[in-house]
Amino acid sequence: MEHGYEDGSRPAPERDADDAGTRALALLMHAAFFLLLGASLARFLLRHPGEARTPWIIGLSLALAALYVIGPVLGSRPTTRSLVWLGGLVVVWMVVVVLAPSFAWCAVPLFYTGLRILPPRAAYALVALLTLFVVAAQLRLAHGFDPNLVLAPPAVAAVATAVFVHMRRQAVRQGRLIDDLLRTRRELAATERREGTLAERQRLSMEIHDTLAQGLSSQQMLLQAADRTWDTDPAAARRHVRTAEGIAERNLAEARRFVHDLAPADLAEGGGLDAALHALAARETAQAQGRLTVRCHIEGAPHTVLPDRTQSALLRIAQGALANVTEHAGATEAALTLTHLDDRTVLDIADNGHGFTPTTATGTPGGERGHGLPAMRARLHQLGGTLTIESAPGEGTVVTATVPVVAPTPQDPA
Repeated sequence: MEHGYEDGSRPAPERDADDAGTRALALLMHAAFFLLLGASLARFLLRHPGEARTPWIIGLSLALAALYVIGPVLGSRPTTRSLVWLGGLVVVWMVVVVLAPSFAWCAVPLFYTGLRILPPRAAYALVALLTLFVVAAQLRLAHGFDPNLVLAPPAVAAVATAVFVHMRRQAVRQGRLIDDLLRTRRELAATERREGTLAERQRLSMEIHDTLAQGLSSQQMLLQAADRTWDTDPAAARRHVRTAEGIAERNLAEARRFVHDLAPADLAEGGGLDAALHALAARETAQAQGRLTVRCHIEGAPHTVLPDRTQSALLRIAQGALANVTEHAGATEAALTLTHLDDRTVLDIADNGHGFTPTTATGTPGGERGHGLPAMRARLHQLGGTLTIESAPGEGTVVTATVPVVAPTPQDPA
């Protein structure tokens, strides 16, 4: 699960990964500074033993090392303390360079320190000042004018500055890229959650329509019939009530299985889709009490066991289609025909009702009335199947659901 950050910052692991290169470069520069400082002090002691300035050089070298150690504690932000520290460090270095020009090459790590702490313009000015001191110190050590000593320090300073600026810009671009990627990941995760929510809502609406809503509609019709015959035919009224009670019991089982996301109750009882369709036909016939007879026919045998999703979808489509027959068709007979072919399974729901004109009743999938037909199409679309409707006024209706059958992959002989 992705977590967003209101301030737009990146999580700590990503920031640490970005800072790894900067820390490595800082450690390298720290090591270079102390190496150059130690080499410069050793060179001075070897070439100028016992001079009056030697104690000063040693003391200033130790002070310079101590000051440099404090730097990492203050951080790299241009605060008042870090600016005062940097100024003191540069001043001490300049004094050492005036007394012993061989310490001039310690300026290279100081370039990095200034570029890291100061704003760009101030950092470039500091680099120029340090470079001038290095040139002056080298000319003091030389016997006569040497163009190489005048050109080499500025070249080194320019290269060091360009490398640092390039690395900083690369780090900024990389940070922005990581921020963009993380934002894209968060947006993608949010989109997937929204799509998952919509898909689940669609699934819930189809399940409720094909089970609970249809059952409640049948109960309402039966109870209304019982109310009309309660005084004139108490026995018929009691039959209607008992039938409604059976539907309520069935709906309760469907609701419990629906809550636990199990298969439809008819499939859960065993026997597969064939048995479930036979049970559905018998139940619809009993509930109609002579007004509708539903027959079930099974043609052929499946070459492979149908997936649970396919069986559940076809059973729900049969339930929805029969509910439409009961409520709207005014039919006296209906037939469920399940045909197992080599490459597909076909379910036909036919009735002898008054029919309708499919082009005006359905139109496009987006213009279908109610929830029954859109729910059927949605179920079949998820399985790669199709739904066709054949009907005409006065000639009944045939709803055909076709689902492709994926043959099992043959196993290589052992």
